[in-house]
Amino acid sequence: MSSRRVLQQSDEQTTSKTGAPRLGSPAAALLDRLLGQITLAAGPHESIEVRAPYTGAAIGAIPAGTAADLDLAVGRARAAQTVWRNRTFAERGRIFLRFHDLLLERQDEVLDLIQWETGKARRHAFEEVLDTAIVARYYARRAERLLRPRRRKGAIPLLTRTMELKSPVGVIGLIAPWNYPLNLAVTDAAPALMAGNSAVLKPDVQTSFTALWALDLLRRAGLPRDVFAVVTGDGPLLGPALGERVDFIMFTGSTRTGRLVARQAAERLIGCSLELGGKNPMIVLADADLDAAVEGAIQGCFASAGQVCVAIERIYVHESIAARFLDSLAERTRALKLGASLDYSMEMGSLTGERQLERVEEHVRDAVEKGAVLLAGGRRRPDLGPLFYEPTILTHVTEDMRVCGEETFGPVVSVYPFASEAEAVERANATRYGLNASIWTRHAAHGARLAQEIRAGNVNVNESYAATWGSVDAPCGGRKESGMRARHGAEGILKFTETQTVAVQRLMPVGAPRSMDAAVHARWMTRLLKLLRRIRVLD
Repeated sequence: MSSRRVLQQSDEQTTSKTGAPRLGSPAAALLDRLLGQITLAAGPHESIEVRAPYTGAAIGAIPAGTAADLDLAVGRARAAQTVWRNRTFAERGRIFLRFHDLLLERQDEVLDLIQWETGKARRHAFEEVLDTAIVARYYARRAERLLRPRRRKGAIPLLTRTMELKSPVGVIGLIAPWNYPLNLAVTDAAPALMAGNSAVLKPDVQTSFTALWALDLLRRAGLPRDVFAVVTGDGPLLGPALGERVDFIMFTGSTRTGRLVARQAAERLIGCSLELGGKNPMIVLADADLDAAVEGAIQGCFASAGQVCVAIERIYVHESIAARFLDSLAERTRALKLGASLDYSMEMGSLTGERQLERVEEHVRDAVEKGAVLLAGGRRRPDLGPLFYEPTILTHVTEDMRVCGEETFGPVVSVYPFASEAEAVERANATRYGLNASIWTRHAAHGARLAQEIRAGNVNVNESYAATWGSVDAPCGGRKESGMRARHGAEGILKFTETQTVAVQRLMPVGAPRSMDAAVHARWMTRLLKLLRRIRVLD
């Protein structure tokens, strides 16, 4: 039996009177199974209804978790961590490799869930599956090498043997947003767990079923139940409560909330890692492959309806090709297939929530009222569903318009001409954010040099965001108000550890022996340092 038949009450995809697709709902048996993964304390719980962005229909309901639920989840995770940390890297890695295989085998299940909960097109939901599998495999195979004990130079050559060790922090608190519900539920948990920590996840209320599906799959792959827990409920209540109970916080979301998380972590003197907002630029140089740059812009601006932290919201095009670029981009944007479908036929889906749709509308309305020119899109599409908004291109955007400097987080891009590369770099850097950037040129080496002038944590040459995001052996993080501490690569797992130095002194102490006069010891140590300087032993 196909996964689609397991998941949906009905395989049929019919059309309503408005023309919007009427999609089958997740099967009640699946939702009941996923709800069974939640850690809940005894006692009654209120419910929070989850609605599908495509249609507005109810998908199901999740428990509104409480501080008591977090107490139970963190307490169990802390007890389980003492056993989990003693498992070998190979044992932990085998679980994540089995998860990798199960994820690829059962991807249709989670692709449906992601679409039901976020409204994104299936091709963009598949990006989550790809990256999650890659990250799980990477840390399953590389964690031991990244965290292995390292020999360091001792205080006195031959007499001091020094080792640098990495140990798990303890219980990691994960707060994940709604826009990438599978990816962000797993790809931070994987390195945290591979490092020997346990974890408690608070997913967004809109996308909790996807996170629970990931947890269910991890447990099927062999992860002990209490090592990784999920508590569902409202962020303003559970987020601070989680921060009060864990040993490290990993947060992905808005810059405004990120500041609150950082402040709480600082008050408790625990570590935190933040991936926050972006107003990401794309620079199209005069020698760029125009067709490739247009396709890159389509992907970078409108993937997941622009609801991606690394999405492109500003495009700077050299004035010599600006007219041709805009004509081609507008034509391609107007032709995008927009709609709801649980297959790969649509090029863009809907926004995820009414508040996000209102923000997009307000940014476009404000810009147009102040003189911006609308080249494509600019209106919602209730004929397709309650939260659809057309992919939108704006020109003649000025600094007094909200869309110029504020993160829209929707399918809206502003395009600006530039005369020189220096101007393009200056304007690209003129933002309080610094997460992602993109440069397009036929001369990749020149693009790579220019990338070093962009104040962003990730810069892609001839790609919009996937090249840096998919290079999981390299760190991926933001500068300025886009966050602190990276995910992926060595940094993505080292942040979930504490460093310990162990030094063994042999034969004689570092300080003056009791039998030696302190002045004599000082003279001998001075001579030793001068000798070491000449022979470079400690360099």
